[in-house]
Parts: sequence; C-alpha cells; structure tokens
Amino acid sequence: MRSFQFVVERDPETNLFVGYVPGWPGAHNQGGGFDELQQNLREVIEMLLEDGKPVFESEFVDVRTIQVA
Repeated sequence: MRSFQFVVERDPETNLFVGYVPGWPGAHNQGGGFDELQQNLREVIEMLLEDGKPVFESEFVDVRTIQVA
C-alpha cells in the first residue's frame, strides 16, 4: 500500500472539487464531493502506477499561511 498527498481546490465556475498530486504530471481529477474526488483520483493514480514507478517533477513540502496588511 502506498500513500500520496494531494491538494484539493474548488473550481469556482463548475463548483467541482479538483485534486492533484503535486509534482506528478497526469495525477489529477475532479469530483462533486470529497469522496467522489478521492475515488476518481485513486483510479487515476492506480492507472499511472501500472506504467511503473512515478516520476515527480518536484517534491511537495508544505502549505503555509502569510498575513499581509
């Protein structure tokens, strides 16, 4: 069993949740809710893993908050 972190955003035009694995081209999908998004993204990741070990273009580190006056 492997684990991958993914980012979730909401598309303001479609109101869908969009998820992607940072740095992994092609590892993205969408869904109407978190459960649907996670299942859709799981299917894409499983498909990508059939091609072999993932090649990441970058490494996800963190999400931070900054305050600006």
